[in-house]
Amino acid sequence: MDLRSELLKSIWYGFTALDLEKSGKVSKSQLKVLSHNLCTVLCIPHDPVALEEHFRDDDDGPVSSQGYMPYLNKYILDKVIEGSFIKENVDELCWTLTAKKNYQTDKTSCTVLPEKDAFRLWCLFNFLSEDKYPLVMVPDEVEYLLKKICMGMSIEFNCVELEDFFSQDSVQQSGITVWVFLEMMNSGKLTKGIDKSITSMAIEEVYREIVGDVLKEGYLWKKGQLRRNWKERWFTLRPSKLSYYTGEDRKDCQGNIDLDGNCCVEEVDDEILFGSSKWIKNAFSPVLPDRDGKRCMFCLKTLSKTYEMSASDTKQRQEWTTAIQTAIRLHVEGKTSLHKDLKLKRRETREQRDKRQQSKEEELQRLRALQEERERKLVELDLLKEAQKQAQALMAQDEQRRRQQHEQLQRALEVQLQEAEEARVSMQAEMVLKEEEAERQKKRIVELEEMQKRLEEALQLEIKARLDEEAFRYAQAGLLAEEEEKMKALMCLQEEQEEYILKTQREKQELKQEMESKSRSLDEAQRQLEEVRANRHRVDQDVVAAQRKLRQASTNVKHWNVQMNRLMRPIGPGEKRPSGNSFSSFQIPTQRDPGLRLRRRSGSEDQDEESKENVDNSAGCDLEKRHSHTSNGDMDIP
Repeated sequence: MDLRSELLKSIWYGFTALDLEKSGKVSKSQLKVLSHNLCTVLCIPHDPVALEEHFRDDDDGPVSSQGYMPYLNKYILDKVIEGSFIKENVDELCWTLTAKKNYQTDKTSCTVLPEKDAFRLWCLFNFLSEDKYPLVMVPDEVEYLLKKICMGMSIEFNCVELEDFFSQDSVQQSGITVWVFLEMMNSGKLTKGIDKSITSMAIEEVYREIVGDVLKEGYLWKKGQLRRNWKERWFTLRPSKLSYYTGEDRKDCQGNIDLDGNCCVEEVDDEILFGSSKWIKNAFSPVLPDRDGKRCMFCLKTLSKTYEMSASDTKQRQEWTTAIQTAIRLHVEGKTSLHKDLKLKRRETREQRDKRQQSKEEELQRLRALQEERERKLVELDLLKEAQKQAQALMAQDEQRRRQQHEQLQRALEVQLQEAEEARVSMQAEMVLKEEEAERQKKRIVELEEMQKRLEEALQLEIKARLDEEAFRYAQAGLLAEEEEKMKALMCLQEEQEEYILKTQREKQELKQEMESKSRSLDEAQRQLEEVRANRHRVDQDVVAAQRKLRQASTNVKHWNVQMNRLMRPIGPGEKRPSGNSFSSFQIPTQRDPGLRLRRRSGSEDQDEESKENVDNSAGCDLEKRHSHTSNGDMDIP
C-alpha cells in the first residue's frame, strides 16, 4: 500500500463528511476549503484558481467524488513529496471533519474512549482496512488488531464476549465499518475492569507500532563515541533508522543511526576482555564484568562507526538484536513497513484459505451431485425392475391371448371347411363374372393410360406455350424500358402498346383458364385410373380366393367319392338284399357330378372281394390324409 493510497483513505472520510445529504456530491465552496486545508497540511502551494478552472465546464451544481478525483490527483497528490510533511496532521484534519458528523458518543459513560484514542483507532482501522470503498475491515484483521491491543494491556484476548458480534452474517460477508468498530470499543466488552490509562497506553503502543512503523521502543545504555561513557537513552527503531532520545517523550533527539545492507548487529559474550579500543573475544578468559557493571551487550556496526549498547537483561538484548536484524532485512528487500508486509501476507493467507474453502465446497457439491446421481440411478434401476416384471406379465398375457386366438382360428377353419362344399358352386359362377369384370377393367385401364399419355402431351404443349409467353414477356419488358426513355416523342406508340398489353393479358387469362381446365381433367383422369387399379387389384384378389375355394371344394368332393366307394358294395346277380341293411335308403348319385362314379364289374366273387379290399385300402389312406391335414390346420390344395 503506497503513500497515495493511504492519503486517499483519509481524504475519502473527509469528502464523505462534507456530503450532508448523502447524495455522493459536495458543493464547490466546501471543496475549496478542503483543498486549501489539504495543501496546508501536505506542505504544498495552493492554487485557488485551479479548482475553478478545472470545474469551469461543470456548472450544474455539486461535484461528485468521481469528478473531484482528477483534480485531487493532478493538483494535490501529484505534488506531494514523501517526507516533507507529517502524515498524522493529514489524518487529524480528516478525522476532525468526519468525527463531527459520524462519531457521536455519550460523554458521561465511563467506557467511552478519549478523543485521542478514538483517533488512533481510526488510523489503525484505515491502515488495516481493505483497499476498496466504502472502507471496511474483515473479521480476521479486527481480531488481529484486538489481540495486539490486549497484548499491550497484558491481558489475554477473550473472543467469547465478542462471539455474537463476529458471528453476524453481515460481518462475515462484508466486514465492519470504522464506526461500528469504535462503537464496539466504546461498549466496554474488551476493556471491562481495566483503567483508561492502561487502555490508552496500549492503543498508543499499537498505533506507533503499526501506523508509525516503530519496530521496537525502550531504554538502552549507549556508550559514547568521544567520552566513552555510558548513558541511558530512549531508543526508537524504524525500518530505515534507529533514533535515540534523552527521554521517552521523544522531544530531544540525540541522534539517528541509518540502517542499510552494510549494517550488522552482533551480540557480545559476557566472557570478554576490554581492550584499548576493541572488544576482543576470549573463550578461555574468566567471567569478568564490565568496568561500569554493564552486561547483556551488543554492537551495531555500520560502515563508519560501531555502536555499543547494553540491554537490561538477556531477553531484551535478544528482542533488540532480532528487531534490528528485521529492520535491516526490510531495508534490503526494499520494504518500508513491516506491518504492511505482514498485512499483505495475511491477505494472501486469507485468499488461499478462501480458495481452499471454495475448493472444498465445490468438492462437497460434486460429491452431493454424485450421491444424487447414484440415488437417481438406483431409483431408475428399481423402476426398470418393476417395468421388467410388468413386461413379463404382459408377455404371459400376450402368449395366452395368442393361444386363444390360435384355437379360435383353428375352429374357424374347421367351420370354413364345412362351408366350402356349399360355396363351391356359387364361387365358380362368381369367378366367371369376376374374370369378365377383370377383362373389362383391363380394357378400361388401357384406355385410361392412353388418355393419360394424351393429357401429358397436352401438358407439355401448355408448358411450352407458357415458356414462350415468359420469353415474350421478357421481350415486352425490354420494349417498355425503351418506351420510357422515349416517352415524350412516342406518346402515340405508347397508347398502341397499352392496347396490345391489354390484349395479351386477356389471352393470358384465357390460356390460364384453359390450362386450369386441362389440369382438372388430368387430375380427374388420374383419380379414375387409381380407382380402376384398385378395382383391378380387388378383383384379382377375389379371383385368387375363388380359385382357392374351388380347389378346396374339389378336394372335398374327391374325398366324399372315396368315402362312397368304401361304403357301397355292388350287388351281384342272384343275391338277395339282406334285411335290415343300412343302405336300403341310400341313392346313388347321378352322373351330373363328374367326381362321383361307380365301378361295375362282372366277375366272380373273388374279384368282387379283391376290388372291395382295394377300395377299402384306398379309402383308409384318404381318410388318414384328411385327418392329418385337419389336425395340422392346413387345406389340401392341388
